[in-house]
This record gives sequence, structure tokens and C-alpha cells, in this order.
Amino acid sequence: MRIGSDRRQDDFEINVISLIDVLLTLLMFFVLTTTFVQHSRLQVTLPQASAEDRDMQAPALTVMIDRDGRSYVGSDEVMGQGVEPLKQAIARVAGQDRDRPVTIRADAQTPHQNVVTAMDALGQLGFTHLSIATTPSQEPSS
Repeated sequence: MRIGSDRRQDDFEINVISLIDVLLTLLMFFVLTTTFVQHSRLQVTLPQASAEDRDMQAPALTVMIDRDGRSYVGSDEVMGQGVEPLKQAIARVAGQDRDRPVTIRADAQTPHQNVVTAMDALGQLGFTHLSIATTPSQEPSS
């Protein structure tokens, strides 16, 4: 009785063809469902420093908004609320110069909607050089 010596050695084999099919199917799924749309990026024009540009550039137009929502263009108060009275006041002060830089100064307690309304009025008039004035935060003394 030869029990152990006549047995054939069975070779163990792992069939990877099914695994490859599954991986290729997943790969195709991810390739087809991926969006290749490039999201719009904010265009930032960095400032350039030179002595000649400062002399030729008109002074910045200032739009101020206090905590109560009252708007001021330069030193003149805008009578009325909303976009239209603000547009009229800005157009009166700025004239036809739409390349003039504009600084928006708003109180820290001003509702965000008032600042957006000022930005909307400036955008409708064609102003493209907008900045929002801030003050540096005060570091607590140690």
C-alpha cells in the first residue's frame, strides 16, 4: 500500500483574468465619469510700482458705507437706498473715467448686502479696478 508516493502533485493556480476584467471595468468607469472641465479662475492684476505711474494716475474714488447702511461717494452722502441712487452719485463724481481705481470703505458692522450693492453699482457702471479697504488687526499685548 503506497498511499503517499503515487499521488499527483496538483499545482495550485490563481486565475487572475477575472480580477483584471473587474479592474479594467472600474478603470473605465472612473475615466468616463471624471469631469475634465477647467473651473474658472480669478484673474488678479498685481500692482506695479513706478514713480511715473503715480503722478499720472487719478486719485482713487472712495465709496464709504457706514454701519447704518448709508453710502457716501467721496464726501457726498447718497440720498436713497439701492443700486440706482448709488449709480447716479458715482457717475456724477467719476464722470466718464471708468479706469479710475475705486476703494470701498465699509464699517466692520455693515451688513454684507450693502457692500455687495456698492460693488454691483460699480460693476454696472463699468469700473474694473475695485479694492476694499481694511485695517490691520490689533495684536493683544502680552
